[in-house]
Amino acid sequence: MEKRTFTIGDIHGGLKALVELIERLELQYNDTLIFLGDYVDGWSESAQVLDYLIDLETRYDCIFIKGNHDVYCENWLKSGETNDIWLFHGGKMTIESYKRYTHKEKKVHLQFLERMKLFHVDTENRLFIHAGFTSMHGPAKEMYESNYNWDRTLWEMALTMDKRIQKDALVYPKRLLLFKEIYIGHTPTTRYDVTVPMQGCNVWNVDTGAAFKGKLSALNIDTKEVVQTEPVNQLYPDELGRNENPYRIIKKNF
Repeated sequence: MEKRTFTIGDIHGGLKALVELIERLELQYNDTLIFLGDYVDGWSESAQVLDYLIDLETRYDCIFIKGNHDVYCENWLKSGETNDIWLFHGGKMTIESYKRYTHKEKKVHLQFLERMKLFHVDTENRLFIHAGFTSMHGPAKEMYESNYNWDRTLWEMALTMDKRIQKDALVYPKRLLLFKEIYIGHTPTTRYDVTVPMQGCNVWNVDTGAAFKGKLSALNIDTKEVVQTEPVNQLYPDELGRNENPYRIIKKNF
């Protein structure tokens, strides 16, 4: 069978959507799944999402990139400390999802989060990273590790580039020339009224707003075929996810 590689956008505690997506992919034994991060914070099953991914890794070739929300969850599992920003932006639901978990079970999740990659470059020089990077020499030379999880400038630059500018032009962004393609999450495409993965130059954004009223998406990186779930809020009709949090009025860029 032909080997396929799918990259999957931000999940945000939506286990029902994740299960639905995996079923719709009809995975073959030699497929690869590259997850772009933000597995937790939003819907009510963050801990259960991590359980599912840990099991999935035993059956398929999986690569897990760490997102900014995963960093907060990792810190909480490690120290028990919280902060108001995290709690207001999905952390409270994540903590609730761990109510029946033992210390040993939490430790397994902590170890899983700790071994996630900050970025991944495949054999065809395609980069997979949660948010972005700022160094003109690539993510390996990034000065601030937090940029892997938080940077939006890479996506904004790629999205606003004049399509008439050729790659050999002096003004063409050097960051974009470093890789054949770049795959990110972090910034929901639904902010642009787009419900499918978006492309800007050679950058593909696969976060289609699963934390809110969007769908969870998988993108075949070779064929660019998109597989999606139902809108995640329809799978959790009695929950708000991250949709109606008044604190977002203040912290819009979280």
